[in-house]
Amino acid sequence: MTKSAANYLEEANAIIPRLSVEDAMAKHGDDNVVIIDVRDGKAIENTGTIAGALRIPRGFIEFAADEATPHHNEALSKDKEILLVCAAGGMAALTGRTLSEMGYENVYNIGGFGDWKDAGGPTEG
Repeated sequence: MTKSAANYLEEANAIIPRLSVEDAMAKHGDDNVVIIDVRDGKAIENTGTIAGALRIPRGFIEFAADEATPHHNEALSKDKEILLVCAAGGMAALTGRTLSEMGYENVYNIGGFGDWKDAGGPTEG
C-alpha cells in the first residue's frame, strides 16, 4: 500500500505528544529542555525563532541526533526533553517521530512558531 503525506502525519501525531505553547513557555530556559526549530534557515531568517532554540532543519536531524556521525550536535541528549517547533506543527511531528525511532523518549511537538510569538514567548532573530 502506498502512503500519502497525510498518512505519515497521522502516524507521527499519534506517536508524538502535542505540548501547548503555554506549557512549552513554562519549560523555556530549563537546563533539561532543548528546543529545536526544524524549519529551513530562510524561514527562520524571515520570522525569527524561539530564543535559544537550536536551528536544525528537518532534513538534517538524523545526522545531528546520531552520536556516531561527525555532525552530532552535543546539545542533543537522550535524557533531555526535546521540544520541536516548525511553521504549523507538521514538520515538528514528523521530526519527532524520527527522533523517537532513534531512541529519544521525551520528544514533544509545540506546533508553529507563530503561535509561540503570538503568545508572547521570547524570540530572537
